[in-house]
Amino acid sequence: MIKSKAILDIRGLKKNFGDREILKGIDFGVDKGDVVCIIGPSGSGKSTLIRCINFLENLTEGAIVFNGNNVLETFEDLSLYRTKVGMVFQQFNLFNNMTVLENCMVGQLTVLKKEHETARQTAMKYLYHVGMADYINAKPHQLSGGQKQRVAIARAMALEPEILLLDEPTSALDSEMVGEVLAVMRELAAAGLTMIVVTHEMAFAREVASKVIFIDQGVIAEQGAPEVIFKNPVQQRTKDFLARFNQNN
Repeated sequence: MIKSKAILDIRGLKKNFGDREILKGIDFGVDKGDVVCIIGPSGSGKSTLIRCINFLENLTEGAIVFNGNNVLETFEDLSLYRTKVGMVFQQFNLFNNMTVLENCMVGQLTVLKKEHETARQTAMKYLYHVGMADYINAKPHQLSGGQKQRVAIARAMALEPEILLLDEPTSALDSEMVGEVLAVMRELAAAGLTMIVVTHEMAFAREVASKVIFIDQGVIAEQGAPEVIFKNPVQQRTKDFLARFNQNN
C-alpha cells in the first residue's frame, strides 16, 4: 500500500517509442470527484498519457497508483482494472456486428461476469442517461457520430467505473454533434464522476474542470485551477498556446 489521498496518482511516468521520448516524467494526482482537463498542442503526448493511464500502452518508467496501490502489482488481470478506470476513445471503438444494447452489455458479461438480465438493466440505465435508449436495436453504422459517442460513453459507464478517461471525445465529430456529447459530459461531471479528459474544447475546460494540466513537449508545463491557467498563466508557452488557440477559434 502506497500512502496517498488521491484516487489516482501518476508518478514519474515516462514513455518512449524506440529512441523517441514522448513523455518525460509526468506527475499528478486526481482526487475523487475531480474533473481534470489535459490541454496542449498536437503531438505533446496527451493521448499517449491517457493511454498509459489505462495501460493500453506499456510504461517505459514510472507507476500508476490506483486507490493507493501500484496497478501492475495489484491487478493480475488489467481488464478488471479497466472496468474501474474506464475509457472513451476518439473513434468510438464500438463493435460493428453488435447492437447498441449488446455493445453496452458485452463488457459486463465477459469481464464482470454479470447475469444477462442484470447486465441488460444496467446497460439500459446508462443508455437512458445519454439519450440513446430508443436505439438499442440499432447497429453502429446506423448512427450519427454524436450518437456513436454517446453509446460509447454509456458502454463505459455500464461498467460503473470509479474514474472515466476521455481521449478527445469530440474530435471526430461534426460541429453540430459536439454539443450533444459535451452536454452528456457536463451531466457526468455535475453528478460527481471523476474524469480525466484530453480535450481541445477550451470552454469545457474553463467551465467544468477542477484542474487543468497543460502538457507541452512531453512534460507538464503548468497545472492549476482553470481560472488561473486561463486568466493568469505563468509559463510563456502556456500563454502562447492559449493565444494561438484563441486566434484560431
